[in-house]
Amino acid sequence: MQQGRKLAAEAIGTFWLVLGGCGSAVIAAKLLNGPDGVELGIGLVGVSLAFGLTVLTMAYAVGHISGGHFNPAVTIGLWVSKRFPTRDVLPYVIVQVIGAILAALVIWAIASGRAGFDLKVDGLAANGYGEHSPDGFNLAAGLLTEVVMTAGFLFVILGATAKKAVGAAAPVAIGLALTLIHLISIPVTNTSVNPARSTGPAVVQGGWALGQLWMFWVAPIVGALIAGLAWRFMSPSDSVIDDEAAEAKVA
Repeated sequence: MQQGRKLAAEAIGTFWLVLGGCGSAVIAAKLLNGPDGVELGIGLVGVSLAFGLTVLTMAYAVGHISGGHFNPAVTIGLWVSKRFPTRDVLPYVIVQVIGAILAALVIWAIASGRAGFDLKVDGLAANGYGEHSPDGFNLAAGLLTEVVMTAGFLFVILGATAKKAVGAAAPVAIGLALTLIHLISIPVTNTSVNPARSTGPAVVQGGWALGQLWMFWVAPIVGALIAGLAWRFMSPSDSVIDDEAAEAKVA
């Protein structure tokens, strides 16, 4: 039952992240209902804040249940830093992806209620590079961006949740870090740093988004591995997970 609650929390948290973040980009980023046809909407800054707020709010809501990963890269980064047991990695990743796909389906259902919406044309805020980068950045630039941004994100998470950190403030630091990351990298790749976030829209949208999805698994995982190994070196006292002890505790 304890494991089931953790997995449910991860699915719900990831659902909220994709619904709030990608949903804001698809539904609210651009509005054409202003006076004299002036374009209104929350724009890049609003979308960046939306992603940060999703993590902040769900970290407070269910972080005490599952740890509040909501991201396969976070799960892998915590695992490689020895802050998360091996036995839980795959189940967490699976439910995170499921939550992201369900959120993408909800966004599609809502967006389809707007006159003229075309999934193939308007998309679901899928991540991309080259001709599918918001500002035309190539694969190399996208790859570097996703690796560095994910590594930075994981470093903030590992530091904010360390033994000597101020635990109650961790969601704020993590949410603001994700906001900053989006402010930097939305023009490059539409910002992933989260393979589940990329997978949900790509699966529902299909086409080029699925074809480019591989990069948004590889780069965030590489970034997570870099940060996790760096944190093990810098703060070995935080690397406390013993897989055999974790198995025995659950049993």
